Amino acid sequence: MQTGKPTGQRKLHGANSMTTSVTITTALKEWAVAVDALACGKTILLLRKGGIREQAGSFTVEQSRFWLYPTFEHQKPHLLKPDYAKQVVAVASGWHPETVTIPAWAEITHAFPVSDADTVFKLLPFQIWTEDFLTERLKWKPRTPLSVLLLRVYRLIQPYSIAYDSAYGGCKSWIELAGSLSPTSAIPALTEAAYLQQVQAISQTISPTISGVAE
Repeated sequence: MQTGKPTGQRKLHGANSMTTSVTITTALKEWAVAVDALACGKTILLLRKGGIREQAGSFTVEQSRFWLYPTFEHQKPHLLKPDYAKQVVAVASGWHPETVTIPAWAEITHAFPVSDADTVFKLLPFQIWTEDFLTERLKWKPRTPLSVLLLRVYRLIQPYSIAYDSAYGGCKSWIELAGSLSPTSAIPALTEAAYLQQVQAISQTISPTISGVAE
């Protein structure tokens, strides 16, 4: 994983299906519509500032590889671009599915903090959210920078279905799944060339605002 501006290239997995014996237990919670967009290769970017129950008080990267865990309760259509807003189905407060579908896993290839509004709004073309969402994120805990994550996502050929556990609830970013899952038979959401093209486009958009890449 790199921190700082996403410059340069790093070796990535290719476009064919990927099979590995490594198991992953950690999952990152994210709006279901965002998880779907990542799994389909429509975006590679997430913005995080952390949930109310974060142990450190703000978002931290706990693992570089993790499952994408879809959440439904707090999705707000008015904070999403139209193509994504129409995908949201309203649910009651506290609702959760009895069975959760895990469609993909991800690897963070680049992570960097952003504090100024100009840089955040430059990232608008690369994400699924609206300007109102960005404004809300910036205003909440204004002294805490946003964490920008660039994710290389691998979509499972056969998604996992897991039982919901009360430990998965609450306003927190990271959870540990009850059982370890193996990310076998997964297909990159984007080819290596397409992914690197997105990384380069983001780098060119925010340069020279962010600097200091750690290889």
